[in-house]
Amino acid sequence: MKISSNFDSGNIVVVNAENPKQIELQINKDNQSEFYQWFHFKLDSTPFVEHNIKIGDLAKSAYPEGWQGYQAVASYDRQEWFRVDSTFDGDNLNMSFTPEHKHTYFAYFTPYSYERHLDLLASAQVNDRCQLHHLGETLDGRDMSVLEIGEAEEGKKTIWIIGRQHPGESMAEWLIEGLLIRLFDADDGVARRLLDKAVIYVVPNMNPDGSVRGHLRTNAVGTNLNREWNAPSMDKSPEVFLVMEKMQQTGVDLFLDIHGDESIPYNFVAGAEGNPGYSERIKGLEDAFKSAFLTVSPEFQDEFGYDKDEPGKGNMTVATNAVGQLYDCLAYTLEMPFKDNALLPDPAYGWSAQRCKQLGEDLLVAVNAVVDDLR
Repeated sequence: MKISSNFDSGNIVVVNAENPKQIELQINKDNQSEFYQWFHFKLDSTPFVEHNIKIGDLAKSAYPEGWQGYQAVASYDRQEWFRVDSTFDGDNLNMSFTPEHKHTYFAYFTPYSYERHLDLLASAQVNDRCQLHHLGETLDGRDMSVLEIGEAEEGKKTIWIIGRQHPGESMAEWLIEGLLIRLFDADDGVARRLLDKAVIYVVPNMNPDGSVRGHLRTNAVGTNLNREWNAPSMDKSPEVFLVMEKMQQTGVDLFLDIHGDESIPYNFVAGAEGNPGYSERIKGLEDAFKSAFLTVSPEFQDEFGYDKDEPGKGNMTVATNAVGQLYDCLAYTLEMPFKDNALLPDPAYGWSAQRCKQLGEDLLVAVNAVVDDLR
């Protein structure tokens, strides 16, 4: 029996793997950080033998409450990822699993590989209405890239959509893949109308270094990018610095930041109510956006989510607040669950990559509902 994680986004520490009935594992911390929660490893063992896998020391993980009600994902072919019966005892995630094949992959959520990320960018750039721009490099020397979709013309709105500031939140890039599929569909009326009205800038992965390293929340040097938007630097947070530099050239009329939440089993949005510049105009746009999203997607809801910031007390280091304030624009963080969507539970697959992609397609309807009124 062998357990390994020496691959893209791999993360696990083997404590004991001599007996399939008593496999003990732990999770590496993000580099130069105390955050840990993301795991991704491969089990090479005997099929049709029950395995008891324990991932320990989770009481000190980034979000211990996120393990309650959580089910790990597994795959034999790295294409179809299903849920594995899992229980949490306060410090250990316990999985009882009988593999059907010799090799099984396990992960915190369906991985979105760096190779798939590169494929997404490459396939996007061949679309007639899309340009792929190189913004600069990360600390590990990877490209920071943005897709510019649509033709800039006077009077058009400027929309920015970014994902995966926190690299373990792979659902964000799955959503963006679905969004791009619809946006590039020349026969889709929503996509055609949006591109007639706006130019859309998309950063599918804000944190490629952390993604490849198997981090949960930080970049190569342990920086939480979503706390850098007030004063990013090329030394600590080039990813944010480069994107904000490009935003200064384009302006922003609508900003969406795509994330995943470890604890809350719902899809929801969080706005910028705590901003000094929050206004009735922004509130009206928020209400219209949410109303359209609720109408088109049964996966979305507006009852459960984060507590709203008090007026003037928003954290201005966070992307949604910083961009919303700087450009006086509608700005939202969209959160998806690592667990399942409690509104529409699926015991076999939980919240999945396919459902993320569908939500990305539906998200464009909400964007379309407000595009005329952004300015």
